Amino acid sequence: MNPPANPRARARLETIVKAYDVRGIVGDALTAEVVEALGAAFVDEVGAGGDRVVVGHDMRDSSPAFAEAFARGAAARGADVVAIGLCSTDESYFASGTLHAPAAMFTASHNPAAYNGIKFSRAGAQGISLDTGLAAIRDRAADFLDGGIPVVPEPGGIEQADVLADYARHLRTLVDLGGIRPLKVVVDAGNGMGGLTVPAVLGESAGLPALPLEIVPLYFELDGTFPNHEANPLDPANLVDLQRAVRAHGADLGLAFDGDADRCFVVDERGEAVDPSAVAAIVALREIARVRALGETEPTVIHNLITSRFVPETVEAVGAVAVRTRVGHSLIKDRMGETRAVFGGEHSAHYYFRDFWGADNGMLAAMHLLAEFGSQAEPLSAMSARFTPYALSGEINSTVADVPAAYTRIVEAFTGRVEFDELDGLTATGITAEDEPFWWFNVRPSNTEPLLRLNVEGEDDATMSAIRDEVLALIRA
Repeated sequence: MNPPANPRARARLETIVKAYDVRGIVGDALTAEVVEALGAAFVDEVGAGGDRVVVGHDMRDSSPAFAEAFARGAAARGADVVAIGLCSTDESYFASGTLHAPAAMFTASHNPAAYNGIKFSRAGAQGISLDTGLAAIRDRAADFLDGGIPVVPEPGGIEQADVLADYARHLRTLVDLGGIRPLKVVVDAGNGMGGLTVPAVLGESAGLPALPLEIVPLYFELDGTFPNHEANPLDPANLVDLQRAVRAHGADLGLAFDGDADRCFVVDERGEAVDPSAVAAIVALREIARVRALGETEPTVIHNLITSRFVPETVEAVGAVAVRTRVGHSLIKDRMGETRAVFGGEHSAHYYFRDFWGADNGMLAAMHLLAEFGSQAEPLSAMSARFTPYALSGEINSTVADVPAAYTRIVEAFTGRVEFDELDGLTATGITAEDEPFWWFNVRPSNTEPLLRLNVEGEDDATMSAIRDEVLALIRA
């Protein structure tokens, strides 16, 4: 058994090892030495000595060197590294799934340029969280930082591989876009990995046949300094350029990808944002219909508790099973496997597919939306309105000095007026008469910051706004 890790080494790692991934400022706690130790620890934890491990990276300046350091640590512990180079996160899941090999993806997703990180997968693109191996990887890495990385008698090798064309071909087999009406689509890659994957999947750069899509590119140049705007479409400020371009080009819709291109956001022909819950409901119906045609009688769809009430209503209206879950990437992946769900949707525009190893894939969600939209004549604003009947606040973060005290104020103010549940944070569902509009809200403390995150939904805008303002006043009192 290894001796206990040096407390300083462990403390250093605890600042960057989060609930579902590694994330930190480059050159601070996140260095090549730390990354090499994490590579060695990952191989030991997943039992990959003597087997293959996939390593990919995004376009951030620090990513290639970090990927090389990780590969050194992994090879020292006996893993044969398949280095797939520049890729999106869902492309790394594709490699993990097709090779049935554990994978590490170097990206900080939507975070600013000073950050980098690692998203880990077990073989078959299965998630890893603190509770399912990430804490053990952290502790093993602390041991290696303290005492060095022992090299096994037969170290692994490192080979280069390019999986982009195979990835693009695979997605084309999952969604047929060949028969849709011609569409003009503005795509904002945000200087992230969508600039590589969109031309391959939706265009012809991977040697695939042309689709009836006219792609208008915005910021396709790979640049980890993000010179135009942050690659975080969840922030409305980062959608402004896309919205303006959609209107200027008279496009049918716009797509915005985050930095590692695993999330996709949508705007309609007017430049208005389409809520991710609407996208989830649209894709859920398509996936339910697809597996029903193959003989599946009771398909399951997962939705986290922050998505619109309309998502489970849509699923249940067609006789499928809706499963409500907590928020969280690795947790959703686990539930996808446990329930054999055909699809999973989150409010944050993460979309999970059984046919993609239960992993999330923003490109695949975009393809489903294009297929559905392109098979009918309505503008996207009209089509999406049918899937957005209620009023949502979006996630509102408040910095709170005393989070427990704010939490207590909310409970005291709403006791007797709501039904509470604590599946994830505190969800309060209004006790209303049959002729009164429904409403609910969820408050979740951040795991890492003194923040409370609020989401509210109401049957109409007035109801939602009134509850939102009341809860915010209590949070910020």
